[in-house]
Parts: sequence; structure tokens; C-alpha cells
Amino acid sequence: MKKRYALFALALGLSAAAPLAPASAVTYRHAFQGDLKSLDPYTINETFTLAMLGNVYEGLTRRDGNLKIIPGLAERWETPEPTRWRFYLRKDVKFAGGEPFTAEDVIFSFDRVRQNESEFKTRVPMDARIVKIDDYTIDFVLTQPSPNLIGEWDSWYILSKAWCEANGATRVQPATGAQLNAFALKSNGTGPYVITSHEPGVKTTMKKNAAWWGWKDAPGNVDDVVFTTIKQDATRVAALLSGEVDMIEPVPVQDMTRVADNAGTQMLAGPELRTIHLYMDQKRDELKYASVKGKNPFKDVRVRKAFYEAIDIEAIKTKVMRNMSTPAALLITPLLFGRAGEFKRLPYDPADAKKLLAEAGYADGFEITMHCPNDRYVNDEQICLAVTSMLARIGIKAKLEALPKAVFFGRAGLAGGYDTSFGLLGWTPSGFDSLNIFQNLTGCRDDKGNGSPFNYGGYCNPKVDELVKPISIETDPEKRLGLVTHAWKLLTDDVSHIPMHQQALSWGVSKKVKLVQRADDVMLYHWVVKSE
Repeated sequence: MKKRYALFALALGLSAAAPLAPASAVTYRHAFQGDLKSLDPYTINETFTLAMLGNVYEGLTRRDGNLKIIPGLAERWETPEPTRWRFYLRKDVKFAGGEPFTAEDVIFSFDRVRQNESEFKTRVPMDARIVKIDDYTIDFVLTQPSPNLIGEWDSWYILSKAWCEANGATRVQPATGAQLNAFALKSNGTGPYVITSHEPGVKTTMKKNAAWWGWKDAPGNVDDVVFTTIKQDATRVAALLSGEVDMIEPVPVQDMTRVADNAGTQMLAGPELRTIHLYMDQKRDELKYASVKGKNPFKDVRVRKAFYEAIDIEAIKTKVMRNMSTPAALLITPLLFGRAGEFKRLPYDPADAKKLLAEAGYADGFEITMHCPNDRYVNDEQICLAVTSMLARIGIKAKLEALPKAVFFGRAGLAGGYDTSFGLLGWTPSGFDSLNIFQNLTGCRDDKGNGSPFNYGGYCNPKVDELVKPISIETDPEKRLGLVTHAWKLLTDDVSHIPMHQQALSWGVSKKVKLVQRADDVMLYHWVVKSE
């Protein structure tokens, strides 16, 4: 069937626009299926939250529409020696609250981001030290070279030390916390927009920060932003088609042609760097949400392989995702790993899956609860329903518990004590490198999140962990690629996780709007041009 919407096939595709001069104040209305819970930029390491807060806060670096690293709050940097990075900070930058931005704010943010409650501890190496040279010059001193040090610093947002101290926000707000500090409803960044009101799960409004240093190079003309949560697919699509909102994400795959054919709207779809996968609790001695008592079936690689072989990924691609997904063999997209073609998915083979279960001692299968978000990824609940149906064919009675993303992440992650046994997660590697996945998803961890904090299933192979350090410091590209490939081989042999697919970006946008669509699913308002 011929597609009637724009599909951008560039690896890091974008849609750009020339600026239009606004005749009056321009309001941009944006709707998403999930909510914006915490305004603490160190609480939830999730792409949507990071993108929203990226309109308010800034890192020392930024990324342009093609995902190239460019200067942010640091106007330049250098490496006077392999283990020392020097950053020269912008002068005359102020936070929205009026406080001047200086090296003290970077030092404060350096210490705060590494707190136990932070989901961003891996942004900065734990062995790093920060040294103040003067008010606008700082050094990061390492024990080993780190060629990829700044790969994730565009989403390590810098906070105001003075504001946090004055507002009782020196500690990171936990994701499941009672929203006790100032970040519950307020923010204070240096970015292009200022949050003027915040109703979690309902609406967030922003206004243009006219004093932002970057406006001279920004094409956008949006003065005010109104973001709303619209959980129901049909309601969200109707709001776009009627002109009530200017943009929705995601567009349900079944509604893409409808949005594309509507006179006033357009469909923007393109490759996304996020990989959807399934995780399995391999850490507990007894599965918490399963009928098996006294042991953990997922500790047996045969069971993990059986679950994998039970999944008909082509059926999910065609029936659930309407061909708007690419089946994955790894937890990283081939766009970011040059040797990905060497790896293949396990085949869909229910007969062999049943055989493996029998060999492992589960010939009659078992019951298990599957936990999934229902408002975070494209058709996430439908994917999980399909998985439970497929598992039933091999004797696994999987009960689905679909949760709003704020509840799911709070429960499945560190803040909730990793309180799931089997579930679905999506991951876009910050820094666009395998190292991010090894550090966050696949490394051994304890119950306090030390190690890989987003390894919800608690997978552990010390041989993989041993490769992380040489990967992080190796400067020879070919040697590094060999180490990365070895790590992926270990992970696939172990069936550490079950990779599913890379979903396609799915944005519905008014034809009055021109914007940048980045492959990491980050949309920033200072790139939006809206005509009336």
C-alpha cells in the first residue's frame, strides 16, 4: 500500500524550516499521551521528560538538529592532557530567577547529579573530580582517559546552586516521592523557556525567556507553550484534526493515514534511535509475580530463550505496528553500531520454545505477571497484549498489568525497588553509543541501583562488565569496535534481554507548523515556527 505521509529516511532525519516573522504573540499547543511528572531534571531518565525539561534547562553542551554536539553553557572546551577536560563557560548568562550562572553552579550540579536518588549518575564518571580555575573556567580531572566524556552532557542539565539552596531542593526528588521539594511545581533554568504553571498529568505552560543567550541563532517564533496530557488515542487525534492543538505524539499507527490526508495536518514519521525490548527478572532467587515457588525460571537461559522464540515479531510488526517498526536483534539500532549486521534475532519457533521449557523443568508452563507502560511508546499496551497471547501458545499464562508511565517507571525502577518480574522498556542511548547501554541496561547492579540502574531485570555477567572500562577509554576506533562487538556477543548468547524493534517516530503536526524532527525523539520549542 502506498504511504500517503512523509517518511524521512535519513539516518538522523529532520525537517527544518526558515523563520517567519510573527505578527503577534504565538502560542504553540502540544499534546502527548503521557504526563510530565517531575520537574527535577535528575529524577526521571526518560526521553520525553528530558526533552520537555530541555526547553527550560541547558547542559554544558547541546545537540543540533543532526545530533551533532555543539556548545551550550560552555562556549568551548579543550583537553590539555588526556585525563583533563577544560571548559570555558559563557559569561553574562542568568537563570530565570535572576541568579548569574558561574562555575559554582556546575560544581553544585556535578555533586547533585551523583546522589543516590539521581537517575543520571552515569553522566559523570564516579572517579572524576571537578576543579574550579576561576568563575568561568572549570576542569574535569579523570583517572583514565574518557574520549566519550561529553557524549551525554546535552541532557545533564545545570542547576542554580543559590536557587536550590534557597528552595530546599539540594537533594534529588525521587521518582516515587511525595513531591516535597521545590521541583514539584517550579523550575529555574537558563534555557529558552520558563515554566509558568505545572499541573502534573494535566497541563504545563511555558513562556519565552527573552533574555536567553541563544535566540540570535534560533529560528523559532513561539512565545507561549501549552502542553497537555491526552491519554486517549481517539481524543488526541481528534484534538489535532480539529485544530485544538498544533502537534500530537505519538499518532497511533492506525490513524497515520487519516492525519496525513486531513487538509490541515501532516504526518511526520522517520527512523527513531529507541529500541523497545523485554526484560526478565534474573536477580531474585524466587520470581515475585509468578506461580513458580522457591526458584526463578529466568535464571535458566533455556527459559529466556523459550520466551524469545515464542514471540512472532513479524506479526507484531504487521498487525500491531502497521509496518511502522523495524525488528531488532540487539538493544541498539544498527544506525549506531557498525557491526550490527553480524547479529540475527532468534527465530520464531514455538515448538522449540516448548521443548526448551520442558528441558528446563516447565513442561506445563507457569503463570507470570507482565508489567508494561500504556502511555509511553507507540502501541505499548497492544504490544504487550500480543506478547501475552503468543506466550500462551507455549503454555505460559501471562497476565498483563498495564500502567501509566509515571506509575510504571516508579515501580519497575530503583525508586520502587525493581518491583516487577517481566516487562517492556524502551531505550534511546544518550551519547548514541553502545557504552551507554552497557552502563545503564546490561551491567550488574545491586538493589540500591549501583551498577546499571535501568537494568530492571537484574541481569549480570561479570565478563560484560569487565569490558566496560576498556571500551570507555579506548581511543583506537577499530580496537574499540572489537570490544563492543565482543560485549554484544556475550549479551546475545546469554539472552540477557529480548529485543523487539525500533519504532518509527510518529508526530502529527498542523500544516501551520514547521519544526525539527530529531531521530532521538526530542522536540525543542525554540526550533518551532508557527504561522497564523
